[in-house]
Amino acid sequence: MTDKAQYRGQIEKLLSSHALHGSESLCKLLRYLADQTLEHPGATPKEYQIATEVFGRSSNFDPHLDSTVRVQAGRLRGKLAEYYATEGAEDSVLVDFPRGTYALAFHERPTGRNHGSGLHESRSDAGQTSRIWLVAVILLCAFLSAVVAVATDRFLNRRTAEARLTSDSSDLPVAFHVFWRGFLTGPQEPWVIFSNAAFVGRPYVGMRYYNRARDSGAVILDHYTGVGEVLAVHALDNVFQKLRQQIRVKRGSLFSLDDAKNNDLIFIGSPSENLTLLELPNTQQFVFKQITSGARMGTMEIINSHPESGEPKEFLPTPPDVTLTEDYSIIALKRGLNPAHSVLILAGATTIGTQAAVEYVCQQNSLEELLLRLSVSNSGELKPFEAVIRVKVTRGVPVGSELVALRKEPA
Repeated sequence: MTDKAQYRGQIEKLLSSHALHGSESLCKLLRYLADQTLEHPGATPKEYQIATEVFGRSSNFDPHLDSTVRVQAGRLRGKLAEYYATEGAEDSVLVDFPRGTYALAFHERPTGRNHGSGLHESRSDAGQTSRIWLVAVILLCAFLSAVVAVATDRFLNRRTAEARLTSDSSDLPVAFHVFWRGFLTGPQEPWVIFSNAAFVGRPYVGMRYYNRARDSGAVILDHYTGVGEVLAVHALDNVFQKLRQQIRVKRGSLFSLDDAKNNDLIFIGSPSENLTLLELPNTQQFVFKQITSGARMGTMEIINSHPESGEPKEFLPTPPDVTLTEDYSIIALKRGLNPAHSVLILAGATTIGTQAAVEYVCQQNSLEELLLRLSVSNSGELKPFEAVIRVKVTRGVPVGSELVALRKEPA
């Protein structure tokens, strides 16, 4: 009989296979299910257990609202079928993931045996061929079932979300439905990633930004963010609540590229503090840059890569040694690492500019102006774009925003 060591060896082959290459979340799920099946035979993991222990969902996880586990399980079944139909066609151990359960099953691949005569060999070969075809048919059925399950789950989630948009939130202006539609119909809730830069020091003795050259070995504080980011999260939560959609909030230092592949994302804060943005598809027309010399040293500015007539080459906030009265922000919709997902960047040169960028896409008048400038109708589709807004600031509060530059993705 095949023992646990052989089963685990087969799991390791799967984890290093081409079929699962680059899919960290599926590898994590497979390893977890294998451990549960081998260490606790007869006990089937629950959806809640997988959601919280594998995918980091909170303790208030509700499978009726979040289909992550079901979708990922369907994807894993498809990958197993793909593996055994290609590179694992000769493996002696079969790992099965039956529908209707979250427990794995291990089987030995049946093999033909020779009995000395040509007739027996022929019958053995014929039997082995039949078994191979039977295994192939089973794997193909499993693969097709997984595809249908994932497609059905996504279809039902999308239909549910679309029904919610047209009924529960019908009192909201059309501009909100048009702008946020791409973040409301996915299989999972959109993630809001807010900036939290690294600091050294303590609030009661003084804190400053971490400097790699100066602060080597210092204790880093990575759990602070700006007042603009806090108010921005509140504004987004308020809008999505009216749209009957939940959001998941996560600080930038805890964000991973695997998260970026599987979710629609809303980034709050510039790449100087929301460092994950540096590893993702980012803005190209309007780019943040830190000034490294002169009176404005350390200040963030926005570079206009291809200025149009009448536009400046750079957008600069108020100098750092005087009271902030003017800031600039970027609002950009981009395609994610997975083109099926969207990335929305809402970032100011300062934390107040970040607040203004979020409020700009959470208020009816400014949203309608943006959609008009983008030539998006009430039934139209919002395409990727990049924009810059000028922000007037009074006593640390954004009191007015104006769209000053806009680039649309070519049709």
